[in-house]
Amino acid sequence: MDFIIERLPVQSIAYMRRTGAYGSENYQLMASLKEWASKKGLLEDCIIYGIAHDNEKTPPEQCRYDVCLTTTADFLPDESVQRGELQSGTYAIFIIPHTAEAVQGFWESLLDVMNKNDLRLDSSRPIMERYDYRLVENGKCEFCVPI
Repeated sequence: MDFIIERLPVQSIAYMRRTGAYGSENYQLMASLKEWASKKGLLEDCIIYGIAHDNEKTPPEQCRYDVCLTTTADFLPDESVQRGELQSGTYAIFIIPHTAEAVQGFWESLLDVMNKNDLRLDSSRPIMERYDYRLVENGKCEFCVPI
């Protein structure tokens, strides 16, 4: 599995959060964000992130999942979204097909790939799914792994 190393800057975001077991509700949250962004004229050429903040040690009912899109620093939220920032940092960026099988394969091989390439996960920051409009249009998505 190929990757590149990228330093992400601090990014202003608009986001929606759900708390509860990870699953199909996360897809519904993503659909809600896209619908909101489309109505605001923000969907084209944007970058959307999916961020699972918790892991298997967290009780399912307390798991937090955010979907967000990059905005300008002066963006004003409304009742549908909150305003926040993504931390800056160095990430290993994996570009994969945007399919359930490829995502599953990514998770199954991630630790092995990191070990083989002497990469160390920075557990102070979450792994993020990144959906750049141009990549999604070509059936691809990215995983940003903090290192």
